[in-house]
Amino acid sequence: MEQKALHQPFELYVSDMECWKERPLIYHFFEIVQILEGEGTREVNRNKFRYHKGSIFLFTPLDCRGFDITKPTRFCSIRFSETFLRQSKTPQDRERITQWLQQLEHIFYHHNRFQELLVKQPGDCNMIASLMQHMMEEYERKQPYYEENLQHYVTLVLNILARNVSNGADTAATETDTSLINRMLLHIGQHIADPEKLRIEYLAGCFNLSANYVGEYFRKFTGESLQQYITQYKIKLVQQRLTHSKLTISQIAGELGFTDESHLSRQFKKHSGQSPVEYRKHAQALQL
Repeated sequence: MEQKALHQPFELYVSDMECWKERPLIYHFFEIVQILEGEGTREVNRNKFRYHKGSIFLFTPLDCRGFDITKPTRFCSIRFSETFLRQSKTPQDRERITQWLQQLEHIFYHHNRFQELLVKQPGDCNMIASLMQHMMEEYERKQPYYEENLQHYVTLVLNILARNVSNGADTAATETDTSLINRMLLHIGQHIADPEKLRIEYLAGCFNLSANYVGEYFRKFTGESLQQYITQYKIKLVQQRLTHSKLTISQIAGELGFTDESHLSRQFKKHSGQSPVEYRKHAQALQL
């Protein structure tokens, strides 16, 4: 799968997209998209959802995304990296923002695997549309303190979107298999660095399933084994850290629950075809 990096911490543009030329790609940044005109289908993590004028959706750095246009489409795209929201902050604020973004990333990534992001409250739709318009104006005018204002606008939009995802999850908390697998995936994302909470016995207790059935259940609804999913998810997180952070490989290994740096390097090369050092050099070269 091809990948694309962001060349600066924040980008905003309005564009026509009569024909999406690129196949689905993995972009190593967050992206909020508002459809201004047009219709078609968006693809995220091999799921396809219809879009129309007024549609708003968010992609995380882990999502594979693409578009299939049926009517000429004009859209506003706001792309930003974790670095953007951490600029000009105290160490305590940067740590808080990093944790907040990681939580949102888990929420949206797992939601995007199975469901369309729907902003159900008219008031929230209007608020997001207004914030997007303010962001476009700030970005174009670039008046003093515009970067700080953009940070606040992006934070507000993310919180509104997260509220809609969370409310939707709470509504059908135990009614369907889809909600159960979503909760299981969210649990895995939130505890990806804690192997003990990813054990089959622990998951069985958390989600009221037989230990013998956990693996079968997981594969039934995701198409892959539990261990395969956990490993691939960790590798994607490592790729993101290598691309967008200055953490050492040893620090990344500790953060994501690998035994040590050599364990991470072996797993990473096995699944990515190159060492973490090689991957980071290549990712940094793309950003130049």
